[in-house]
Amino acid sequence: TFNQPIHVLFKSFNPQPLAAASIAQVHSAELHSGEQVVIKLLRPNIEKQIKKDVRLMLFIAKILNKMPSLKRYKPLEVVQEFQKTLELELNLLNEAANASVLKRHFLNSPSLYIPQIHWDYARPHLIVMERIWGIPICDVPALNAAGINLKKLAERGVEIFFTQVFRDSFFHADMHPG
Repeated sequence: TFNQPIHVLFKSFNPQPLAAASIAQVHSAELHSGEQVVIKLLRPNIEKQIKKDVRLMLFIAKILNKMPSLKRYKPLEVVQEFQKTLELELNLLNEAANASVLKRHFLNSPSLYIPQIHWDYARPHLIVMERIWGIPICDVPALNAAGINLKKLAERGVEIFFTQVFRDSFFHADMHPG
């Protein structure tokens, strides 16, 4: 936590989320320098809710693990792996670090731009990054209106993916039209 009022940290902050996902939401803001940023923060009480849900899943997995016909699917191990993944997801510093690594891998790339993380603001429950503007990949009419070559866009997407996997051995596994 910053232990400061929001107006001390940011010139402006929009309390209305730009986007929301399962564990976090994104807000727009402006730094005192005038730079437009987005703030991704964990949803209130999400950690408590996830712990409760995982406890229930572990309880059910233990029961399923005792059934000979289901034991081979290793329900307990599956839930435990899911739990580890969720714990990593709940610390937004992991996401910030991964974004920084990805940015470094694609520095000066004409094909991919990764927003800059503002590390001074980074906390386990909150990250602040440069705001960038673009056309969502799912908005085909807007892409066409902007003269985007969809074939070339698809080729670059595949090229970026394979570059991450084969050159860098590091890739963004949650690719979406964000």
